[in-house]
Amino acid sequence: MSSLAVHKAPAAAGATSAARSRPPLRRRIALVPTLTLLLGALYCLLPVAWVVIASTKSGRELFTTFTFLPGSGFTDNLRDLNAYRDGVYWTWMGNSALYAGLGALLSTCVSAFSGYALATYRFRGRETMFNVLLAGVLMPPVILAVPQYLLLAQADLTDSYWSVLLPQVLSPYGVYLARIYAAAAVPGDVVEAGRMDGAGEWRIFTRIALPMMIPGLVTVFLFQFVAVWNNFLLPYIMLSDDERFPITLGLFTLLEQGANTPALYTLVITGAFLAVLPLVALFLVVQRFWSLDLLSGAVKS
Repeated sequence: MSSLAVHKAPAAAGATSAARSRPPLRRRIALVPTLTLLLGALYCLLPVAWVVIASTKSGRELFTTFTFLPGSGFTDNLRDLNAYRDGVYWTWMGNSALYAGLGALLSTCVSAFSGYALATYRFRGRETMFNVLLAGVLMPPVILAVPQYLLLAQADLTDSYWSVLLPQVLSPYGVYLARIYAAAAVPGDVVEAGRMDGAGEWRIFTRIALPMMIPGLVTVFLFQFVAVWNNFLLPYIMLSDDERFPITLGLFTLLEQGANTPALYTLVITGAFLAVLPLVALFLVVQRFWSLDLLSGAVKS
């Protein structure tokens, strides 16, 4: 009996060690979403890596060297881009900064007012208005571009800065996000306490609700800035003077000219690389303040 127990003990110990050496099934399953995310990140970042490397190549190197082999023409590309039509590229960059910065700021303000009102006040037709707003979120921008052009043409605002700014002020998705965040972050009891203390609605919004909504509004601003910066269709329809072009439309005109002048391809690629840098910098800066706002809100609550 004792010898049988002795023989079973090493076998049990071996089975236990073998089980420990094999990775648990749950851990192996958890690797699947991680690998999926890595593949998705590689898919998204591969074109960016190509733009970064291609911007360093001269016109000759662009079509003759290995795709991901850096070149030696980045400085010449910058000089040629800066000299092209007396620096019109930087005019396009300034226009994009104006459209995206001012448009995102105005859109965030409108989203904050609208989202707070939809989340806090009870009035007839509120849910119908919110459902219409959701329909606006699902509406493709290409469907709205032509009606917007016709409306602004009636007001004689086409081919102006306002023709690109005004359609960006109202963002259905931004209002939706602000409404959802205001409903979750602004307690009704706090609003009622402010009213009982004699504060007006504007004071309650600016002093109580708005600080609680800051993290959500930062997200709205970031999304809207990126959307306006990358917008191509609306400026393409609204503008005809290239001095008012944003960077997307300006690079498109360069690309069209590159079909007849291949040397312009290097300017397009270098310009595309420089156009990505403000978005990366903005994301890094806003992400920092976003995290601080979330932490401060958690501490205050």
